Amino acid sequence: MEASVAVVSTRTLAGRGRDWRGLLFEGVLLVSLLVSLLVLVALILDQASRGLPVLLDRGTDFLTAPLSSNPAKAGVGQGIVGSFLICLLVALVAFPIGITTAVYLEEYAADTRLTRAVALNIRNLAGVPSIVFGLLALAIYVAAFDALGFPNNGRNLIAGALALASLVLPIVIITSAEAIRAVPSTIREAGYGVGASRWQVTRRLVLPSAFAGILTGTILSISRALGETAPLLLAGAVLGSFSSGGGAAELFTGPYTVLPMVVYSWAGRPQAEFRELTSAAILVLLAVTLLANGIAILLRNRYEQKW
Repeated sequence: MEASVAVVSTRTLAGRGRDWRGLLFEGVLLVSLLVSLLVLVALILDQASRGLPVLLDRGTDFLTAPLSSNPAKAGVGQGIVGSFLICLLVALVAFPIGITTAVYLEEYAADTRLTRAVALNIRNLAGVPSIVFGLLALAIYVAAFDALGFPNNGRNLIAGALALASLVLPIVIITSAEAIRAVPSTIREAGYGVGASRWQVTRRLVLPSAFAGILTGTILSISRALGETAPLLLAGAVLGSFSSGGGAAELFTGPYTVLPMVVYSWAGRPQAEFRELTSAAILVLLAVTLLANGIAILLRNRYEQKW
């Protein structure tokens, strides 16, 4: 038995035999990739064929105009502002909590059953459907703001941001923990060797070394939040037009909408003009998402370190 295994290994290393199963599996993966790319290209071309004429015809007016029931005047200005504010609040809430949690789990927490259970639950939360986080927002955040006497029954932009922050928090923790874990242990040992404390090693050696991975993960989590709709449906995002002339207070506590909600709303309109507007809004959302992903790639390449 050992002799036959040795013969097979020798033939494989010498190039005399071929791993047909491996080649077949590689071919299946390649075909799956090509099919996925073809479907993606077909969808993008279909939306571009209907949305580009709207963008070319209306230009910046489409990007700055508010929501309207008149397709000739409707735009995504309110959706862009709402998406920007949502992402800003998500970053302010999820990033500090997620990164500090990852630092604690990787650098400070002992390897116990409780720590492993917490890490396992965090990974499980990353795969929970987004509608569950919407129900969480409805039961906790919206109810809390309603009890505090906020207008609109507690359904406001802050509640929506907290819902999306809860959604992307496991992703931030996982990506940050992976980036910290990828830092070679020799860097930590060198810091301890010169008498540095654990906090000094973490702050001055580990975190700067893991900065590229942490930054990439956080930006990609923002991209995930940009495209979510289900949690915001339960957290109070409106589907129709609205006016907000009460300043910053009403901006955060009054009616709000985001780009995915605009797409969802226009897709259900019976008018043919709104179908073209839907495609144009999808292109804007796609461009914003690609821009965020492009920034993540540039920053990763800029700060990535080779070990």
